Amino acid sequence: MEDVMITGVGQTPVAEHWDIGLRDLAFAAIQDAIHDAGGIKPQAIYIGNMLAPNLSNQAHLGALFADFSGLTGIEAVTVEAADASGGAALRQGYLAVKSGLVQTALVLGVEKMTDKIGSSVQAALATTGDADYEAVQGVTPTVQAAMTMQRYIHEHDMPIDGFAGFALTAHKNGTGNPDAMYRSGLQLEAYSSAEKTSDPMNIYDVAPRADGAAALILTRSDLLPSNPHEMQVRIAGSSSAVDTLALHDRKDLLYFEAVQLAAGKAMKQEGVLLEDIDLFEYHDSFSIYAALALESVGFAIRGKGWKLAAEGEISIDGRIPCATMGGLKARGFPGGATGVYQAVEAVIQLRGNAGVNQVKDASCALLLSMGGPGSTGVCHILRTRRV
Repeated sequence: MEDVMITGVGQTPVAEHWDIGLRDLAFAAIQDAIHDAGGIKPQAIYIGNMLAPNLSNQAHLGALFADFSGLTGIEAVTVEAADASGGAALRQGYLAVKSGLVQTALVLGVEKMTDKIGSSVQAALATTGDADYEAVQGVTPTVQAAMTMQRYIHEHDMPIDGFAGFALTAHKNGTGNPDAMYRSGLQLEAYSSAEKTSDPMNIYDVAPRADGAAALILTRSDLLPSNPHEMQVRIAGSSSAVDTLALHDRKDLLYFEAVQLAAGKAMKQEGVLLEDIDLFEYHDSFSIYAALALESVGFAIRGKGWKLAAEGEISIDGRIPCATMGGLKARGFPGGATGVYQAVEAVIQLRGNAGVNQVKDASCALLLSMGGPGSTGVCHILRTRRV
């Protein structure tokens, strides 16, 4: 069976795009991806988005984007899995091409998080949790993360600035990403003195919500254009799993079982071991989630994920480079588009085009797209193939 290749990538800068509409953002990323793929046109579009009906007053995105991009007549659907929507859309595109029913697919992640402000945004974000048992009590994603962090600190012996390494690493990497929202470094002193958002988290423990669109062109290896990129990237593993939606139903509040299952299945498909992975794009919407992701996948033992950041092991030249283009924290958090941005950035790394952020000899990447506090986990393994 032929491999599924990512042969084209495109992205817009992640920012507060007040002067650009949802369709224009999507169109820019789509055009860039098609151009990067040598002009390949897709037979189907899979769109990752979580809040357009709430924040942009727009549903039926498949028809909207296909029409605006001059692609009417093809299949186009939206995939929603909270902030894992982009990763879930990539999985659907992968499955479609792998099955042979679709020869070429466009995977698009798009979100406008800044069209509205204040309580309306919090209400929209709360829809990703359990409406009957969490949202009705005023529990937002930020509150969930803060409670999880508080529990982690309670159970594990760690210094007061234990989570600082995640923000410092992300901001350092963001300086080398021209499409990142924040391209300035961060010092420990600034982290330590930062304002609290939801105790014990401060503003640097929370990824900034932003707008953006990213796109991928997937096709079979036997259908690659005649002048492909010298280094092609294939999807070597893909898996998804879910846990309970509500936190109070978890067997263990400090372990992402869905992440462990999804990562394990994706790695098993290719026979990949942890030591084979050259970079890990985790879902650092909150610092605590980065720590728990490292532990749930197996890079750190329970209660020690924060140490990998504190000791520099997740830096570009560390044992397991993470958030290599700034992650959600410095690149910005474009909602349901996040998983597609991660894939675009991993392809750039694997092609060897990441500039000052390049991970040396990178040939295998693990991507984690996560919905809520580990309620959904979507993992992909990307590997290089020279042509």
